[in-house]
Amino acid sequence: MTRSRGNMTVFGLSREEIRSQIQLPWGEAFRISWRYVTIRLGRSLVTASTIFLSVSFLMAISTMVLAAKATGLAEKGDPAFEAALARYKWSVILGFMICSTGIVSALLMSVTERFREIGTMKCLGALDNFIVRMFLIEASLMGLFGSLAGAIVGALIMLVWAGIREGFSLWAKIPWGFKGEAGEWGFLSYFLASILAGVFLSVVSAIAPAWRAAKLQAADALRTEI
Repeated sequence: MTRSRGNMTVFGLSREEIRSQIQLPWGEAFRISWRYVTIRLGRSLVTASTIFLSVSFLMAISTMVLAAKATGLAEKGDPAFEAALARYKWSVILGFMICSTGIVSALLMSVTERFREIGTMKCLGALDNFIVRMFLIEASLMGLFGSLAGAIVGALIMLVWAGIREGFSLWAKIPWGFKGEAGEWGFLSYFLASILAGVFLSVVSAIAPAWRAAKLQAADALRTEI
């Protein structure tokens, strides 16, 4: 072991070179994350259900707006419609806040249960960024599946409700593409935005638990009994 220009070297290798050689690939992080999602399927489903409910409500509101524009209700500036839309928007915000709290709680519990596993991975050479990457991938997977299912169910419920109320011929007036005739957002734009919102919320909510897991000391984690 020597020092070279103020940098610690081991057998001629700098610290940066050593770190670069023990970097684990994204594929390995994805494989481990997927395994944890499937092993703890019950907890994963509970976490994904909070995302599902929030995104389904968001997509239902978006589909309602498209249906209102198709019937001309939105252009008329109906005060009752505007008031209801404002209430729904606040409900969506509240729902996403509750969803974020649920994701943080579930992942913090997951970190606590996996102290020894995280300590073992660190002893085997896993770096902090790999631990963070693993938890963020896990959160994004739950967010993606929950958001996709929520967007589909929310859109279907509102489309059927609007069809029963206004007639199913209304569906032909809805812009199903990314943009409508006037350049406004279409159905696909709202659909993808709802999914991205759910995935983004999941990843952001996972940052704090992932950081906590990454900062665990290997020796302390291995001594922990759950």
